[in-house]
Amino acid sequence: MEINIEKSLIGTLGIEMKEISDGKVVATMPVDERTRQPLGLLHGGASVALAETVASLGGIQLVDSTKQAVVGLEINANHVRGVRSGHVIAEGNIIHRGKSTMVWDVKIRDNQDQLICISRCTLAIIDLPKSE
Repeated sequence: MEINIEKSLIGTLGIEMKEISDGKVVATMPVDERTRQPLGLLHGGASVALAETVASLGGIQLVDSTKQAVVGLEINANHVRGVRSGHVIAEGNIIHRGKSTMVWDVKIRDNQDQLICISRCTLAIIDLPKSE
């Protein structure tokens, strides 16, 4: 399956992957007109989208993508500090890798390395339809 990141929410929000390895993903996202809420702060929904993107891209690295996919099952986020400009950096690390689920811890920080958001994302591992 070919994935076109530019024509997805990932591209729309300007999310860029910096590191993808087994059990760890690092990505950045700009804090700009695409990702701010009306008061000028980073929108909490943009942070959640970044967190789920990091977890999902990390999860797909840990399955046989010809047979399985990962999809978000549950996500929570605590927004602990506001940010108005620059970029945020998300680091996701796997904390549980099971047969049918994965749980990822994602921490989002600003340019000064201050914690902005803590998120936990549970992914479901699903089987892809068999091609005939």
